[in-house]
Amino acid sequence: MKIGIQITAFDWPGGPEAIGPTLARIVRQADDVGFDSIWVMDHFFQIRSVGPEEDPMLEGWTTLGYIAAHTSRARLGLMVGGVHYRAPGLWVKAATTLDVLSGGRAWLGIGAAWNERESRALGFPFPPLGERFEMLEETLRISHGMFEGEHGSEAAFQGRRFQAERLLNSPQSISRPRVPIMVGGGGERKTLRLVAQYADACNVFGSPEGIARKYEILRRHCEDIGRDPDEIERSTLQNIDLALPGGRGRESAERIVERFGDLADAGAQHVIIGMPDADDAARLEAIGRDIIPAIRDL
Repeated sequence: MKIGIQITAFDWPGGPEAIGPTLARIVRQADDVGFDSIWVMDHFFQIRSVGPEEDPMLEGWTTLGYIAAHTSRARLGLMVGGVHYRAPGLWVKAATTLDVLSGGRAWLGIGAAWNERESRALGFPFPPLGERFEMLEETLRISHGMFEGEHGSEAAFQGRRFQAERLLNSPQSISRPRVPIMVGGGGERKTLRLVAQYADACNVFGSPEGIARKYEILRRHCEDIGRDPDEIERSTLQNIDLALPGGRGRESAERIVERFGDLADAGAQHVIIGMPDADDAARLEAIGRDIIPAIRDL
């Protein structure tokens, strides 16, 4: 099993001037202790499940470029990008740029999005859900074209939501056959069908029983189109509350490893931990020492 970290909050001591140095320290440590992937959210306001919307939030692709400069091993991505924030060509160029500059470590994480409040506040159009799914499918089709061959595709793309005259992508990604695409979300009729058709990974969350159901539905979608479901990495976003000396946290490392074992039995191959307290160096050290080695063979 692989393990990733999602950095979900930037409200660290010292104000805006301290965000850069603190983030650099966090990601260097996460890289060093053995996390396989590092993720940030694609939001512009803090989300309600983490904190007040006025809390600090960084733009995702810029942040990933900064993280790339301070790491050398972990793969990097958005968990996951809101399709309506950027045009398809920009999605692919940003992911390719990150991949090239990081030495082939990028993910292209994308989904149909949900945060209407944030979009309305900042002036991003927020189409109805059905239109966003159309945008997502066309973006995925364009992505496949741009990742073709040495410089992308010469063909034009004519879709309902997007039109493109030439799917040029130069420099091409280091990751081949493309920057791996993760489609986030567990919608059983649309999202998981798009995963089966276009993605290299899915990301769902929930209990072992819940994610097992999602993975089984994904398998059926793959069966319907003749794709091997083992080509798609099965990931899940989970939270932990690791107990540390001094009374912080409620879960022992042993219990977390056991819980991750249940997720592995349910089919998960990559667990990504959401960590609003990622600046806690002792917590990262303990995860690297007590959890990551224990889950490698799950």
